Amino acid sequence: MDLGAMLAGKRVLVTGASSGLGDNFARLAAGCKAKVVIAARRKDRLDALAEQLHDLGSPQVTVLEMDVASEASVDAAFGAIDASGGPLDVVVNNAGVAGDGLALELPTETFDAVLDVNVRGVWLVSVRAARRWKWLGRGGSIINIASIQGERVMAGITPYSASKAAVVHMTKSFALEWARHGIRVNAIEPGYIGTEMTEAMWETDYGKALIKRIPMRRLGRPEELDGLFLLMATEAGSWMTGACVPVDGGHLCSSL
Repeated sequence: MDLGAMLAGKRVLVTGASSGLGDNFARLAAGCKAKVVIAARRKDRLDALAEQLHDLGSPQVTVLEMDVASEASVDAAFGAIDASGGPLDVVVNNAGVAGDGLALELPTETFDAVLDVNVRGVWLVSVRAARRWKWLGRGGSIINIASIQGERVMAGITPYSASKAAVVHMTKSFALEWARHGIRVNAIEPGYIGTEMTEAMWETDYGKALIKRIPMRRLGRPEELDGLFLLMATEAGSWMTGACVPVDGGHLCSSL
């Protein structure tokens, strides 16, 4: 079964596509000849990525400046999507931010900012996609990018952990409510992945100590999420909904 071929011609929205995992998912979809919609706040980076996605094989690339925490911005983006090439088939809620700091010292504004993007953003984008699919009488697939921090915690990132736990439960709740409409909702829970945003940290003594706690003793690579992504995005996973699957080198299996 060629999962990549099953994505060809589908229209795929990736939020937070300007870097990291979002960039990887957009490139994966383009390489499978999907019609790719890339969204983020940094439009300059999206414009540069769009040119590369055409070269990778995407027959259509749409660039959207979107702040997922803003209802007005999300509504405007979906209006542009509706007007620019047919309905979506797959929605990837990848946009996210961290909020480092001990809880006793963390400003409330930081907590709010993390929850706004990581939780409110998933809600706003998912609900708008699902409403359209229900109105059209067709299904679709939503893939939420959660984290192993939604299952277990560590000190210093309470807002992030709380937000990803919320994404896990929102995934299951959406899946329960929307299954009757043919809308599948699943989540990928990455472990520690080497990306542009975290590259410097892994060179520190603290980062190296974290890597030693991973049973496979190494960071993951963005492309190691690709197989699960394609399963969730295509009809190969047609009876799969409400699943939240860790891809973490065995980290959640590590001893306490």
